[in-house]
Amino acid sequence: MLLSFVLQAAAGTGLAQFGAGLGAGLAVIGAGLGIGKIGAAAMDGIARQPEATNDIRMNMIIIAALVEVSALFAIVVCGFLLK
Repeated sequence: MLLSFVLQAAAGTGLAQFGAGLGAGLAVIGAGLGIGKIGAAAMDGIARQPEATNDIRMNMIIIAALVEVSALFAIVVCGFLLK
């Protein structure tokens, strides 16, 4: 409800383009930092327990995919500001 009101109020203004660019940029930066932390933690876990490599790798891939999906969703929402 609130998002649709904000989108209608900001549509067609320079503020909308600025907000879309800023939001998309922050989403990409956040996803990059998150995936970096996931990779570092997975490598640390594998170094500590090599016998759990397959479990750690599987969980790392699932979590990285969820982070990417949330970043893509944020970029799509920012794209709605540019219509």
